[in-house]
Amino acid sequence: MEVTGAIDHETRCRHYSGRLDRIAIKFYCCGAYFSCIQCHEEYGCGARKIWPREAFGEKAILCGSCQTELTIHTYLTGENKCPICGEAFNSGCVLHHHLYFDV
Repeated sequence: MEVTGAIDHETRCRHYSGRLDRIAIKFYCCGAYFSCIQCHEEYGCGARKIWPREAFGEKAILCGSCQTELTIHTYLTGENKCPICGEAFNSGCVLHHHLYFDV
């Protein structure tokens, strides 16, 4: 599991550093975890691609609290919290799903 960019121990970055900003997304294009699209643009492969719906069963979401990898489907259909540790995720992330997933 490759986690990249300037992130803290709960996957927060300089762009998203609120208490609930605790997920990283494995980018479909390069297979590396980044906290946000801006971090991928700064540190990533330069060939951003979104996750297709048929791949939503892949583990591509990292909970920054417990370090569990979740499937995209679990993340997108969950209750905005980690199903393993129960820590809440930022509800505003839904506004950016189209940047990462074919929703």
